[in-house]
Amino acid sequence: MNQENEYTKRFDWRTWSRLIGYVGRHRGKVTVMGAVMIFVAGIDVVQPFLTGWLVDKIIIPGELGRLPAFMILFATLGLVQAFNIFLFIALAGKVDMGICYDIRKEGFARLQQLSFSFFDRTSSGWIIARLTSDAQKLGDVIAWSLIDISWGLSYMAMMAVAMVVVNWKLALVSLCVLPPLLAVSLWFQKRILAGYRNVRKENSRITGRFSEGINGARTSKTLVREEANNAEFSQMTHSMREHSVRTATLSSLFMPTVLTLGAVGTAMALWQGGEAVLAGTGLTYGVLVSFVFATAGFFEPVIELSRVFADLQYAQASAERVLSLLDERPQIQDPQNPLDHEHPIQGDIQFNHVDFRYGDGELILKDFNLHVKQGQTIALVGETGSGKSTIVNMACRFYEPSRGQILIDGQDYRQMSQHHLQSHLGYVLQSPQLFGGSVRDNIRYGRLNASNAEVEQAAQTVGAHAFIQKLPEGYDTAVGRGGGKLSVGEKQLISFARAILANPAIFVLDEATSSVDAETEERIRGAIATVLEGRTSFLIAHRLSTVRRAHRILVLEKGVVIEEGTHEQLMARQGSYYSLYSRQFTQEFSALRRGA
Repeated sequence: MNQENEYTKRFDWRTWSRLIGYVGRHRGKVTVMGAVMIFVAGIDVVQPFLTGWLVDKIIIPGELGRLPAFMILFATLGLVQAFNIFLFIALAGKVDMGICYDIRKEGFARLQQLSFSFFDRTSSGWIIARLTSDAQKLGDVIAWSLIDISWGLSYMAMMAVAMVVVNWKLALVSLCVLPPLLAVSLWFQKRILAGYRNVRKENSRITGRFSEGINGARTSKTLVREEANNAEFSQMTHSMREHSVRTATLSSLFMPTVLTLGAVGTAMALWQGGEAVLAGTGLTYGVLVSFVFATAGFFEPVIELSRVFADLQYAQASAERVLSLLDERPQIQDPQNPLDHEHPIQGDIQFNHVDFRYGDGELILKDFNLHVKQGQTIALVGETGSGKSTIVNMACRFYEPSRGQILIDGQDYRQMSQHHLQSHLGYVLQSPQLFGGSVRDNIRYGRLNASNAEVEQAAQTVGAHAFIQKLPEGYDTAVGRGGGKLSVGEKQLISFARAILANPAIFVLDEATSSVDAETEERIRGAIATVLEGRTSFLIAHRLSTVRRAHRILVLEKGVVIEEGTHEQLMARQGSYYSLYSRQFTQEFSALRRGA
């Protein structure tokens, strides 16, 4: 859904009926909350008529002896009302947090199930916004709107009934302004809502431009774009200011209009009631006073209900975005009866006549065939977009072939569960991902039930133990957010230790040394040799020095293997691999000479 349509759709009852299901999970609290609000509305309705009774029964007759009892009754109602307000605020807060919790829990669970294709086409910012601000907005709007709606409708209904029961003629006079009030409210709310949508849309554009300005500051300066950027930004802020002022003006007119119509109703009641009192038709001063207060209070919920329905419509975009995330289904599905127990993974992998394309795009691989024997190391070399990562992602079943099949140990891997395959998989990325916590916690992430001794053994295996011991608290040293307290090489070694702790049958190294210097690369290269020993592995590398020891090197170009062999065989052939290796060696040698 594009952004403009997102803010111009009409109120969608189907979307909100689905969200009511989240309310149903808290039906006990919601039921009590509704009952409390009806009780609050009842007390609010009684108070004007108690005031009228005070006038007729105590003040005019001069029965001041009854005043203390009346004051006790009024104070008691005030205390009961105060308790009711405390109760509904507490319940509404719990419902609010409960709805947010349910949505976020389901959303996070859904993210664990989704295929890689979803994350490829969806930005992390979009996902985070759905599970934070949008979820919070829905919790707030649903919980507090229930309060306002139950109170407002109950109050207006009970007040109308009470007024008719007390004096139906005066009630009709007082409420005669209700039809024009509803018409005016609809007219204003339609335009105010449209204005808020425009403000929200412009605000999103401005937020996006802020983000671009911050992330692209260096580019803007080098291209001398400051003045042009300022002009574009000024145009957007001017547009937002116009929409904001127009909407604020409408909002500022709406409330006085409602209050004016309410005052007209009150004046009508005062006029007709005053004449009736003076004419001695049986209408008492107390009843007149009651109607004046009742009429003035009757129109207050109109403003509140208008705001509530506007909030619901305003939050609809959030509802649709959250539901679209919860409705997302993984493209890769497990079979109903996976053959996991019949197929312990050893690591023999075959690609048989495999085609692959991302969505409806062009073919990335066409009739691709490859047999990787158990324990072999396969290096994938080629320019960006040649299909290296695609091959690895399909071997890991992050994606599935568009045509053909992939066999693991002779069995079509679509007959296994994803958990079974990926629990035998180790993956080290170009930019290692560390999580908040200690070094030990991050290594143990590879196997959560591993002992401290096993964690330290994994670190020793990949050559990380020495630098870990030099950290302030050794293995218990906090790595900082994203591993920010460690160097790239240290983070990479920890990721190797984490992977080796899982003891995977299949190992993938995706540009694992491209972000480190030559000295750190040499340390990591020793870790790679240890990690890959006896395991089926794939190496993706731009630095060709990393792949020299691979059993086979595949040189890819637009999804086709154009050369294959060992490092020595390919160098002797003096083809594409030879050219790539020679060019890279020359560049690195020149860089070393410049550094010297």
